[in-house]
Amino acid sequence: MRDEKLRILVEGALMVAVAFALSFVKVFHLPQGGSVTLGSMIPILLFSARRGTGAGIMAGTVYGILQFIVEPYFVHPAQLILDYPLAFGLLGLAGLFGEDILKGTLLGVFGRFVSHFISGVIFFAEYAEGNVYAYSAAYQASYLVPEFIISVLVLRVGLYNLVKKSNI
Repeated sequence: MRDEKLRILVEGALMVAVAFALSFVKVFHLPQGGSVTLGSMIPILLFSARRGTGAGIMAGTVYGILQFIVEPYFVHPAQLILDYPLAFGLLGLAGLFGEDILKGTLLGVFGRFVSHFISGVIFFAEYAEGNVYAYSAAYQASYLVPEFIISVLVLRVGLYNLVKKSNI
């Protein structure tokens, strides 16, 4: 049992490191935060599917904290929590669907979307021209939908099946 916990910890740390490295390869970056990367959510989603929701939330939370350290966008303590540890931690919800990686990815990315959406409505309303809810939803979707599509394509092509069968 102790060896299994160590394996999960090491695997989680490796997945956070890979996600973090992928986050530096940006397709585009938005002015108030958010970017489309080369699939930086994939390692956290994959880890969550393999190891469960709790482990996935922890890995995502650590990843979110690292994102804040390297690229901080801070206007309020509640915004910091919503946009970094909570938003990325919610990627761990992918573990609720186990091997159904498509449903898990959809739920994890949707959880992240909701957290960023709330932050956008509360803390970034001054950027909205018109309805703040529509603005926040459109802003978050502008980078999370492409990230979701990239994640699903990579995971569905077979990465999940390859990693699932390994004895990491």
